[in-house]
Amino acid sequence: MNRWLPSPLLALALFLLWLMLNQSVEPAHLLLGAVLAVTAAFLTAPLRPIKATIHKPKLIIRLLSWAFIEIVHSCFNVSRIILFRKINKLDSQFIKVPLDLKDPYGLAALSCLINCTPGTVWVEVLQDKHELLLHIFDLHDEEWWINTIKQRYESPLIAIFESEKP
Repeated sequence: MNRWLPSPLLALALFLLWLMLNQSVEPAHLLLGAVLAVTAAFLTAPLRPIKATIHKPKLIIRLLSWAFIEIVHSCFNVSRIILFRKINKLDSQFIKVPLDLKDPYGLAALSCLINCTPGTVWVEVLQDKHELLLHIFDLHDEEWWINTIKQRYESPLIAIFESEKP
């Protein structure tokens, strides 16, 4: 099935989208939609990255819960800083966070979690040292940020994507 139809779910989604856009179930639309869906799925197969392996799916809920709490907390903190603090008392800095996470999907998830949190921006991964360069809007405690990212985000992502460790 993979050789003839590398991504059956993509082909099915494209086929259904074609039918919804045409709002008709005539034989010509069915045939053209099926041909386009299979062709698109076949031609885009080399563009898809390797498949992710998720070792502990239940850990995703805990990770997203922590992220949600952190995002809400950061929203209030950044709003308070913007509305009530003097701009010259702002301590905006870059920090480097050493990373143990190597999986590309884990790094992408970490990037999404960090960039969704107000007051933080993922700048880049320094490849030579495998460190994350992170911009913090108002930095008070660099060690707190490093420990938070390592324990709350990176550790669960390693368990989810890379190994069987808790």
